[in-house]
Amino acid sequence: MTNNNTITIDVSPAVHKRAGLGRYADELVHALAPKVAAAGLDLRLFYTEAKTAQPSGLLAQLPRSTTNLGYKPWRLSALASQFLRIPRDGVYGNPALVHATDHLLPYVRAKSVFTLHDLIFEIFPEHHKLYNHLFLKLMMRRFLKAADHIICVSEHTKRDAERLYGIDPAKITVIYEAADPKYQPATPADRSRHATVRQKYNLPERYILHVSTIEPRKNLGRLLEAFGALKGEFPDLKLVLVGKKGWLYEPFFEQLQAGGLEQEVIFPGYVAEEDLPLFYQMATVFCFPSVYEGFGLPPLEALSSGCAVVCSNASSLPEVMGEAGLLVTPTDTRAITEALRRVLSDDALRRDLQERGPIQASKFSWATAAEQTLEVYQHLLRN
Repeated sequence: MTNNNTITIDVSPAVHKRAGLGRYADELVHALAPKVAAAGLDLRLFYTEAKTAQPSGLLAQLPRSTTNLGYKPWRLSALASQFLRIPRDGVYGNPALVHATDHLLPYVRAKSVFTLHDLIFEIFPEHHKLYNHLFLKLMMRRFLKAADHIICVSEHTKRDAERLYGIDPAKITVIYEAADPKYQPATPADRSRHATVRQKYNLPERYILHVSTIEPRKNLGRLLEAFGALKGEFPDLKLVLVGKKGWLYEPFFEQLQAGGLEQEVIFPGYVAEEDLPLFYQMATVFCFPSVYEGFGLPPLEALSSGCAVVCSNASSLPEVMGEAGLLVTPTDTRAITEALRRVLSDDALRRDLQERGPIQASKFSWATAAEQTLEVYQHLLRN
């Protein structure tokens, strides 16, 4: 029997801390929970690998449905349910609406919302593992067709969905992500912690910061080249890379070793959530030369933190950056180098960018995202 007032959101990426998709699911639930309750609806969560999952905070408090299937078995289960038309409403708690946030949607009879983060596997297939590419190539079009409504996290992702799959624009709503409020310019309390955090993670006085998973589309090879070209001018400068290894990362580390820069690049390892905003605040410049992003949370976090940003002009990133950073062509190493040189050597430019960042970041809000998402839910449930 369907629970007519229940909305189930897949928070598997958040529970298993899967980078961007995880932050999206976590932030959305926190912003949505009070709004859903005020609307007279019940919020329920779903996640995979229940035996090993360790949800925390609000994710551990809300009602939930789970499965003990791991990531790949659950994917195959979703594939089978779509092809064989086997309803999987029960695993979600038989809700009135299912919100898929993990690029995965089994066949359900309930209303369904699918958040499309990006279609990089279509545009840069070489940047994906073979298994992942084949699965998404086979299933993404089917998932999007099955969903009653699609949320895209940027206008660029919406255009990709229309161009590549011919999806009716009326079926898509663009709802931007946002930076967590903890990302903000340094307060006196933050500044009192800077020295402690600097010592804890062995951070230098001057560094270029990059935050993201180490994988091909992040374009870290060109960032490394640009950094190497600047070392002669800025001998005390370091490159700090925050993020775990993703996939196909071996060529980057081979390049790092071949260039003799192992001692110049700092990998802090795990960074506590409460410490990460200080990384942005203390950085001389944040550089994000990614070749493709569905949205791009790290540069928005940098803007929100009052950090000067050099960013790729590709895909959705100009939507995020506005006029608040220096935009460069990600395939042009010389342009990346020159933009970094300008910020490192021009104090007035750096201060101007630091002031512009929080103003641009304030245009994005999880409260707004939650309101717009709830409107999508209510529209579907009314119809």
